[in-house]
Parts: sequence; structure tokens; C-alpha cells
Amino acid sequence: MNPSDILARYDAEVRASPPAEAGILHQWVDGVLRATGVYNHIGWWSLTDGQVEAAVQREAAYFRSLGHEVEWKVFSHDHPASLTSHLAAAGFVPDETETFLAFDLDTAGLEADAIPGIEIRCATDEAGLRDYVTANAAAFGRSDHPYQQVDVLLPRLHDGSLSIYVAYADDKPICAGRLELMADRPFAGLYGGGTDPAWRGHGVYRAVVAARATEARSRGVRVLTVDARETSHPILDRMGFVALAQVTGWVLPKG
Repeated sequence: MNPSDILARYDAEVRASPPAEAGILHQWVDGVLRATGVYNHIGWWSLTDGQVEAAVQREAAYFRSLGHEVEWKVFSHDHPASLTSHLAAAGFVPDETETFLAFDLDTAGLEADAIPGIEIRCATDEAGLRDYVTANAAAFGRSDHPYQQVDVLLPRLHDGSLSIYVAYADDKPICAGRLELMADRPFAGLYGGGTDPAWRGHGVYRAVVAARATEARSRGVRVLTVDARETSHPILDRMGFVALAQVTGWVLPKG
């Protein structure tokens, strides 16, 4: 698929029609597709310029009434153009802008050289998940995201929708990442990939990306996607990922 086709299919088959996910309820509410549950997220909508202000104010009031945080995820090609100004006016705060990248596994696989002293394992139990959380917290300096919680991750570890890979040095978890698989979709997503600062620059992040890509390709996935920070974007670019859009998560804090 060419990049424009990948982006159009991703919008139609993932954002506008998200696959079922344990702990998440997807429902349309007056032109906005809400995801609520383990985390709260708005990733798709069908709004005109005349509808967007009222919709944003309604969603802000709804999540404030619950006392829950919500993220409204906006891609650079999304409409209406006035959406982000209305999000700001309603109290949403922009997170770091990331680059949405894709790799077509139909054309090639992804490989990385073995690193002496580093072992990469696929987590299969609670102990592996705790190692993922440890590595993730070291990489990102936080451990409060829902997908850093063992009780949230464990049910999905065995339902075929999630794989987690952890890199170890002398049995210490130093890098990790998730592979989010989507039933009946040609896509899979790479999430939560990060390396302990003490181990950056050794190729460990690249190796964990390649391990997840190998599994994805073996399971019939055609396209890998990732929202990349500026720290990982250059690595993924060298691996052959193609930039499709910019993406910013607008977060409405709790309360």
C-alpha cells in the first residue's frame, strides 16, 4: 500500500471502526466516538464547523462530571480546522506532538542485530508484566498510565490482542514495548516502547521493535503503526518506517 492508502484505511478501519478491546466501551454520541473504561479516549468524530464547539463543550462536561481524564487525539489531516481552538477553550491541554509512522510488512520484514549480553523475552505471566512496568517507568519517568498496570494488562495477555516484549541485561529489565493486535484488521500498533536512559544508544530499542515486528508478520499483519516521539522517530525512520501524519493528544485533566 502507498502511504496515502495506508492512512485512509487506518482512518476507516481503526479510528472510525475500532476493534473490540477488553475493558473498553465504544459508543457514538452525537457525532463523537467515545472510548470509555480502562482509559477514556476520543479518536474519531463526524462534526461540521457549526457543530464542533457544542460537541467539545459537551464532552468536556461529561468527563468532568465523572471526574475522569480523557484524551482527544487529533491528527494533522483531521477536520474541522477549528477543533483544536475549541479544545483549548474547553480546558484541554496539548501533549507532546508525535509523528504517526507506518511500515508495510508485505514489502519486507524488520530485523536487528543481536546485542551481546542482551536477551529479549515475550512476557507470558505476571512476573513478565511487572518487568515491563519496571522498564517502562525507567524509560518514561512515570508509572501511572492504565497500560502500566499489571491488572489491566494481564487479561489481554491471553486473549490474542496483546504481546509484550522486554529486553534484559543480566536479568534486569532495561527496555520494553507492547504489540497491540487487531482482530480482522490488517494493522497492528507498537506502543509503550522505551529504554532505560542508561542503556540508550546500544540498539536495544531497535531490537525490541524488530521482535514485535517479527511476531506481527508471522500473525498475518500487513502494516505496523506507531506514534513516535522525537527520541524514537529517527530510529524508526532508519528502520524504514514512513511518516504519514502528525498527531497530538489533547488531554482534559481529572476534576
